[in-house]
Amino acid sequence: MANLPSVSYSMTVRLEAPAHGSAVSQLTAAVEQAGGVVTALDVTASGHERLRIDVTCAASDTSHAQQVADALARVEGVTILKVSDRTFLMHLGGKIEIQPKVPIRNRDDLSMIYTPGVARVCLAIAENLEDARRLTIKRNTVAVVTDGSAVLGLGNLGALPALPVMEGKAALFKRFAGIDAFPICLDTQDVEEIVRTVQLIAPVFAGINLEDISAPRCFEIERRLRDILDIPVFHDDQHGTAIVVLAALLNALKVVGKELGAVRIVMSGAGAAGMAILTVLLEAGARDVVVADKDGVIHRARPGLAEELKWVAENTNEAQVQGGLRGALAGADVFIGVSAPNLLSGDDIATMAGESIVFALANPVPEVDPVAASQHAAVVASGRSDFPNQINNVLAFPGVFRGLLDAHSRSVTVEMLIAAARALAAVVTDEELNASYIVPSVFHPDVASAVAAAVREAVREIGDVAVSDPDAFNADDELSGLLPGDPSYASGTDPQ
Repeated sequence: MANLPSVSYSMTVRLEAPAHGSAVSQLTAAVEQAGGVVTALDVTASGHERLRIDVTCAASDTSHAQQVADALARVEGVTILKVSDRTFLMHLGGKIEIQPKVPIRNRDDLSMIYTPGVARVCLAIAENLEDARRLTIKRNTVAVVTDGSAVLGLGNLGALPALPVMEGKAALFKRFAGIDAFPICLDTQDVEEIVRTVQLIAPVFAGINLEDISAPRCFEIERRLRDILDIPVFHDDQHGTAIVVLAALLNALKVVGKELGAVRIVMSGAGAAGMAILTVLLEAGARDVVVADKDGVIHRARPGLAEELKWVAENTNEAQVQGGLRGALAGADVFIGVSAPNLLSGDDIATMAGESIVFALANPVPEVDPVAASQHAAVVASGRSDFPNQINNVLAFPGVFRGLLDAHSRSVTVEMLIAAARALAAVVTDEELNASYIVPSVFHPDVASAVAAAVREAVREIGDVAVSDPDAFNADDELSGLLPGDPSYASGTDPQ
């Protein structure tokens, strides 16, 4: 699959060109001939003889960007002044910051925000720990935790190289759900150290979002943290992906007129995302699922199965299909790939059942070229933003955490994940639904609120909440008089 120009490799070339003749039009032609795409052309200064122009264009990768810049430099009369990588500029100095919510204008403000006034609040929380959710950032704060062992599709980069991703995740939490998230990049990949560290910092947060931690360690880390913490632990690579996949599949099945319990699903990938998707699909009603990994189809007789794969073998592949992915795919209704690039061709998709559904989610290069898959499948989705039906976790995690935090949940359950998926699917109305629109845009105004409402309702049905009266903590929090828990509350006197 050829790389196409992408905003990820967007750059701005500041140059000078002659103010007369065809130099300006030649700039656009030069970019296009080099395979780039001009997205903006701005004259930033003008004189009788020369123009200063900012040419913004998209390339397919770093070397291609240099080729585009070289092509502009070859235009007669052009002088290159500066080439700026717009992605790096956006990350310059980081993408998030901390801002105070209250003004600090004078000594009175300082005395209430900090000492001596803050001592009263500390004592109130010491008396009643639940008040920390009302009186501190805890109520609306999530830790985005990684060890850098599985950063995007780039592999084990370590803690510091993972920081831009965690910053980005924190920015998305704020943008789409109003949640204050903080990146925590741990300089260890030892399970014991990760679990203990997260346990120690957990009092500050109302939720833990695990991110970019490699399998199978991520399963143990998540399980142990869920056992010891009284706040929800959500592994976005697993559960966020599973939510969006289920939502997209429910709508795709509507498009082709099939039912989840009646279709044959073939999955490629049994890592973190694959295992979570499988769990959610089975709980939501899927009955016929075959899973393949790099060693072929998983079945009960396959030797050397790890513990997590033994669970897969026991709960899938009732017909005990053996062999490779291509053979298993023949006659299937649905393919879901969360594995590796270029495993399949359009000819392989042609062997599937009529009105088939293909979710090729390896990123940035999917298991099968979406264009080739579309020649044979009725509905195609990928993880890329330059094709229809992008399966993007940002459709899930902001709303999920908004609901968890609002309901003061202590945990995350599969019932909550399914509720979130069904709510996300319902954002696409029957009038809007078609083969190229099975999930809403990440900028759809109803996505986070709909998911949050569904999660809140699921939490309340389960009843696993961290405070005795969650609804009381969701009021306007305008407190009159002294707080219960303040040492002077009983006497009604205000300590000086």
